[in-house]
Amino acid sequence: MRLTDLKYVSEKKEKYFNKLGVYSQEDLLRLFPRDYLDMTKTSDIFGLYNNEMALVRCEVVNTEVNRYARRPYVKALCRQGDTLFEAIWFNQMYVASTLKLGEYLFYGRVRNRYGMGASMVNPTFERLDSVKNLQGIVPVYPLTEGLTQGAVRQAVRQAVNNVPVRTLVPFPLVKKYKLYDLQTAYKKIHCPSSPQDIGAAGERIAIEEYFVLISAFKMIKGDRQVARRHFYGVTEGDVVEFIGRFPFEFTRGQREAVKAVLDDLHSPAAMNRLLQGDVGCGKTAVALAAIYMAVKSGYQAAMLAPTEVLARQNAALIERYLPEYNVRFLSGTTPAAEKREIKKGLKEGSVNVVCGTHAVIQKDVEMSALSLVVCDEQHRFGVAQRSALGEKGDSCDSLIMSATPIPRTLSLVFYGDLDVTTIREKPRARQEISTSVIGKNKYYAMLDWISKETKKGRQAYFVCPQIEGDDEGTVMSVTDLYDDLAKAMPGVKFALLHGKLPDKKKDEIMEDFRAKKYDCLVSTTVIEVGVDVPDATVMVIYNAERFGLSQLHQLRGRVGRGSVKSYCFLIMGNDSEQARERLAVLKDNSDGFAIAESDLKMRGGGDFMGTRQSGHILSELKNLRFPVSALFTAKALSDEAFSGAFDISGLRAAAAEKYDKLKNIVLN
Repeated sequence: MRLTDLKYVSEKKEKYFNKLGVYSQEDLLRLFPRDYLDMTKTSDIFGLYNNEMALVRCEVVNTEVNRYARRPYVKALCRQGDTLFEAIWFNQMYVASTLKLGEYLFYGRVRNRYGMGASMVNPTFERLDSVKNLQGIVPVYPLTEGLTQGAVRQAVRQAVNNVPVRTLVPFPLVKKYKLYDLQTAYKKIHCPSSPQDIGAAGERIAIEEYFVLISAFKMIKGDRQVARRHFYGVTEGDVVEFIGRFPFEFTRGQREAVKAVLDDLHSPAAMNRLLQGDVGCGKTAVALAAIYMAVKSGYQAAMLAPTEVLARQNAALIERYLPEYNVRFLSGTTPAAEKREIKKGLKEGSVNVVCGTHAVIQKDVEMSALSLVVCDEQHRFGVAQRSALGEKGDSCDSLIMSATPIPRTLSLVFYGDLDVTTIREKPRARQEISTSVIGKNKYYAMLDWISKETKKGRQAYFVCPQIEGDDEGTVMSVTDLYDDLAKAMPGVKFALLHGKLPDKKKDEIMEDFRAKKYDCLVSTTVIEVGVDVPDATVMVIYNAERFGLSQLHQLRGRVGRGSVKSYCFLIMGNDSEQARERLAVLKDNSDGFAIAESDLKMRGGGDFMGTRQSGHILSELKNLRFPVSALFTAKALSDEAFSGAFDISGLRAAAAEKYDKLKNIVLN
């Protein structure tokens, strides 16, 4: 159904909706509210926490426009009672033509800093006389230039009545599990009568999404149970001898993981296994054992890594522990003559193992006897990329590794097509990392202490969530931070690293940091995955409340890799109680899986999914906060649906379409 079939939606307005990713009425139905307003509850702006979101009733008494500032802005002087405050919109010049004098409702982030007065940054707004008919719980939608909340609400209300929504859950199961009507759920998510409506509707929509996705993975997993084409002659004794090459004793988790791989390689079906574990738990050693099993049996193995630095590190380890085999490194920066030599060796079979980046999956890379594919840090690759590497062999065995702890609950969805092995032991010979939340009153003392540490030969990371910061001024820009630190810490050598730099430049900076040409690295989260830097003993994370706890734990794991005591400092941009509660979990806990479970419980399944998996097919649910029970319900429904007692032809078609979309997505 076209958007222009809706009343008041012209072709011009349709283009504005397109900017939000909305191209049809069906898409409009899935434009979930990013928040809700309780029209009966407005706040006193001067009684709110700094960075708290609030609904404020006020009068606009004056406006100011500056189109020539470094960040152009529109500013309004507002009155609430007998007190004045400012509202400011950065890079939203269209506000100037929309905002008039008079009474408004503002909804947005409040800046209320002691001694500096209160203000609001980039609030959404509606004239009070235009919302008099809005009562109870009102949805707030994402906007773009050319759209108002009123226009989006009006369009969504029409779509809710126009678009038929049918569940793919067989009717007997709908009845058995007493599921909320799906059409009603969509109506309630957009037009709730109470907060309870939002929760029930969000959970029902989430159950449907998970039901289809888990069913898609169930189909894929069944399809992947193909007959084994590669037969491994390696014995358990061979593997025990290989493990003896390491200068440490394998943990129980590592031994169990190696056994699971060996059993898979001797099973009738090709291996498709995920190996997950906390930072430094020894997954790479297990991967090396798997590679040994392949080459010992006369086959080739390939190991894919997301960065050139990590790929080089993996190649060096394989050369060290498998010196009798020909191991080569291949990346986009490999010289042309060397590339031709490596490709020739892979095609002829004289190269036993290749380690590399995306260059390994290029079409002109052919391998004569590839049987095993190892994908390191799998969350950096999409399904299609992993499949492209496996297709260079005939029904290859796959071992996929992740250092990002995923609760078992979510692994049902993320990795429904994989067998999962988890190494749970704490890393051995790793330093405990002291974690602290640093307030503004201790910030410069922390910088002074870090400066002194660099004089002892220590190194530090300073991490920001974004390259540019945000228009609200609440997120630190990595480039601004780099400049600020250089001024605050004279004599300290800084490097700047972020995702917009060319891959070659990023790798050079990381290598130079590792070689101690720099004391400190100011970076975005591109350093979440990287080489070991034993002298890096300090991690400082800005706007820490904006990260998932598991990602914070992953970043923290960049330090504590040497023999010296290490530290992690968390700096909040939002000093709310909720933010402090979340960061306290990280401060008091070093178990990545326990942290991930806590994060899931505190933030809810939808928020966890949307935040962790940027670009994931489920990120469309990121604004729905629903209980984790939705996952269990969906899993149970899918298991019963595939029992053979129901007609699921419609479900199979929808699940195939869902996976088709998923396989083209590259996860960040």
